[in-house]
Amino acid sequence: MNRTRSAVQDQADTLRTLSDTVRSGSLSQGREYPTRVYAITSGKGGVGKTAVVANVAVSLARLGKKVLILDADLGLANIDVVFGLAPRFNLNHFFAGEQELADILADGPHGIKILPAGSGVQNFTRLDSQQKLKLLDGLDMMHNDFDFVLIDTEAGISENVTYFNTAAQEILIVTTPDPTAITDAYALMKLLSTQYHEKRFNLVVNQIQHENEALDVFRKLTMVSNRYLDISIDFLGSIPADRQMIDAIRKQRVIVDLYPSSKVSAAFANLAVTICAEQPTSEPKGGVQFFWKKILDIGGRR
Repeated sequence: MNRTRSAVQDQADTLRTLSDTVRSGSLSQGREYPTRVYAITSGKGGVGKTAVVANVAVSLARLGKKVLILDADLGLANIDVVFGLAPRFNLNHFFAGEQELADILADGPHGIKILPAGSGVQNFTRLDSQQKLKLLDGLDMMHNDFDFVLIDTEAGISENVTYFNTAAQEILIVTTPDPTAITDAYALMKLLSTQYHEKRFNLVVNQIQHENEALDVFRKLTMVSNRYLDISIDFLGSIPADRQMIDAIRKQRVIVDLYPSSKVSAAFANLAVTICAEQPTSEPKGGVQFFWKKILDIGGRR
């Protein structure tokens, strides 16, 4: 069953309460949760997916969460550029056997850790089975205790995109009100549903002019998916269009740091609170999944 946030326009009081709850730690008090892995993905480029990843990561870190970003666009790295970083090593060095995964971790703002991708190198733009297992094992062996791992996938429906989406616990689709972006978002969900048996999707609508525009996108996607697909779509929120976002990208700063009092920054803060308030997945979707050993271990002790 599809689920929308009721009274989206009147969320302010609820979000303030949730934010206080998240900061106080009472949502997880007395319970242990596995690391929550979100693949943040899109059917097409140009929807602001990487900016969403970076700003959500900072917003989660401000709530006291330990965050790791995995740049999964293995041929065209972007996350390090958004943060103005120049990492010495990247995932290409890891897959080539030159560095361990922990050794290529880059430090981002607010304590965020980043696994940067390479740029302009084709060697690993299509991971083979051995490389996929190497990455799974490398993440499982890392001693860092992350609350969230955000995977910034490449755009489109390549083999790497489907792999990272199926290996994550949660899939977050980023789209815009543009008709081609909506069509491509649906195409990605259709592929993941019909060929990879994914049933749950989260949706964020970026670059909106008003909230009704985001709800209209959600309604369109749920209407067609109800007719043709057996999936659920959870509307997590929307991000307003703002020219300050372009300015932030040019300055290689996230907008939540550069313009913290803007409507866009408030929207990202609300989105982070909503993600924290979501019920964590307690069981793995399948056999090949990031941190699946930790999920099974925690699930067995409940």
